[in-house]
Amino acid sequence: MNILFSSCKSSLITSSKTIGLSNSNASPETKHLQQRIKEIAKSGYAFGHQDATSYGIGWKNEGDVYRSDVNDVAGDFPGVYGFELGHLELGHEQNLDTVNFDLMSKLIKRAHEEGGLITISWHPNNPVSKKSAWNTKTAVPYILKDGNLHPLYNAWLSKIASFFKNLKTDDGKMIPVVFRPFHEMNGSWFWWGAGNCTPDEFKRLWIETHDILSKKFEVNNLIYCYSTDAIKNEKEYLKYYPGDNYVDVLGIDLYQKGSTNKYVELLNSNLKMLSAIAKSKNKPYAMTEGGYETLPEKDWWTQVFDRNLADKGIAWALVWRNAWPNHFYAPFMGQISGEDFVKFKQLPNVFFLSDVKKIK
Repeated sequence: MNILFSSCKSSLITSSKTIGLSNSNASPETKHLQQRIKEIAKSGYAFGHQDATSYGIGWKNEGDVYRSDVNDVAGDFPGVYGFELGHLELGHEQNLDTVNFDLMSKLIKRAHEEGGLITISWHPNNPVSKKSAWNTKTAVPYILKDGNLHPLYNAWLSKIASFFKNLKTDDGKMIPVVFRPFHEMNGSWFWWGAGNCTPDEFKRLWIETHDILSKKFEVNNLIYCYSTDAIKNEKEYLKYYPGDNYVDVLGIDLYQKGSTNKYVELLNSNLKMLSAIAKSKNKPYAMTEGGYETLPEKDWWTQVFDRNLADKGIAWALVWRNAWPNHFYAPFMGQISGEDFVKFKQLPNVFFLSDVKKIK
């Protein structure tokens, strides 16, 4: 592994200066992150875990512990850390998964300082019904610029912007993150999803959100990631796509919900399509969410997950959170897939934190 990375440039900072991002005022650190993402995909993919250091099975970070189930099992932290901003727009102290936002900022800072990549999702409440993101009452038209709830949405984005702009290193540099709002829009379960707004309304929502954050609030540390749920064809993937000028990374969420054979087919067909789209647009791409709930197969990591991801050109693959004993996607101590997970970690094309941090 060391030989592989020592062959890379000692620094990607110089070459990152020519990187073009959707925000023309993106910080040098943000451009550098995009260059690191591209570099990772040349030789493998980074392993990611949602809320990896926020909580796990049988423990929660209250500010006095720094651990992850991934590290407990494999002896290394994930290379990509997922965090969630839902309920920040409401002014709450903690997100919809009970993670304190001040603690989250500290966890993001530590992950960044140690060389990890940060990706952030956002499940905002339905602004019309005032219920959760999964409430599908029509809302998008009302928060667009000509809608009567646009001032409310603007206020929401002001809170989001403040959070991002306060992510700084000790020397005052902005911490760059991958921002992945309004994901799985081709599904019908979110208020911004299929059947709950038109493709044109979704595109307007994305563009207006992008421009308000980058131009009005001058948030310059974001890489914008567009990610769908599983797709049937390229047309479905691009149905809600706001345009190359507003997207930096392409993503897709692929969960195993049925048989292993069906998941293998899904991974191969969907990642092949995503690869073709991304290459035509010259953008990096990733499996932005996925995994197998409760991991009932002991050799799933090497025989299913990596075997069908290894040659797909993705920059990272992030599995979802370890919330409770019947809802987890990474192994914990004693879990039956743990031994195979260690083998997975040792594969030369799979990058955990100790590998990712070498790509500078």
